[in-house]
Amino acid sequence: MQKLAFVVEDDENIREIIRCTLASCNLKVAGFEDAVEMFSALPSQMPDIILLDLMLPRMDGLDALKKLKSDRATAHIPVLIITAKSSETDKVTGLDLGADDYITKPFGILELMARVRAALRRSKGGHTEQAVFEFRGLRLDTVRREVTQNGKPVALTLKEFDLLKFLMQHCGQAMTRDEILDNVWGYSYMGETRTLDMHIRSLRQKLGESAGSKGMITTVRGIGYKFSP
Repeated sequence: MQKLAFVVEDDENIREIIRCTLASCNLKVAGFEDAVEMFSALPSQMPDIILLDLMLPRMDGLDALKKLKSDRATAHIPVLIITAKSSETDKVTGLDLGADDYITKPFGILELMARVRAALRRSKGGHTEQAVFEFRGLRLDTVRREVTQNGKPVALTLKEFDLLKFLMQHCGQAMTRDEILDNVWGYSYMGETRTLDMHIRSLRQKLGESAGSKGMITTVRGIGYKFSP
């Protein structure tokens, strides 16, 4: 599955260079002129990595980093600082605040690619799975395997729970039917997709009955489904 990268950079030329570099690493890229724009895109899109400039309009990059790392929903996302601020003090400050790497401008394309790949590997290898997902009153606890809507329990089957968990993990991303079946059912599904469609329909009914949350799980025509709170 293609990973998503956020690039927060106010210089359009540099943003485009970074976008092209990440695209060559087979990453989907969303670019933002400042951190305020980026936060407005969360949590409808949940990136796998964030490349963040420090000297930004409206919200300083370090303030954005603090906000990302203090929020349970985004604290696990690796953040690479890319900035012209090259003093040792700046580097130490950024790393102490939770940045996964610190890259100074001007940077080499090959070095940037290598550092991005390394950050993604570390994230995959060392990240403890997020235990709780919560959007607009819908709360899924992976440890207790419980789902509540505005504090009221929602009774789900094992597969319904796993399906909802997978969609919430990829909030805002259109997941193909094959990706869902491979990850939830554990096999490459060939032929009828009624199993998935039935579970989606059941989930919608149960979530809707519990608190009128219809519309959270949307159909993406020709692709599959997406969790969009």
